[in-house]
Amino acid sequence: MLKITRAANRERVIRLISAESDGRRIVLDLKDLKLVDQDAVSFLKRCEAESIQLKNFPAYIREWITGERR
Repeated sequence: MLKITRAANRERVIRLISAESDGRRIVLDLKDLKLVDQDAVSFLKRCEAESIQLKNFPAYIREWITGERR
């Protein structure tokens, strides 16, 4: 289950409820993702480091994530 909240600065915070992830694979489907910045790439890199699978995103984002690891 995801919990979506609004922060005071108008940001949306999305949290994965831990009971949902216990022993299950987490996949982020990024099919509508078109544009990212450095912070987003760093976040996606951390997701993969935590064994979260990323799928359906532009090739340039994969190249950027891979470049971040070097």
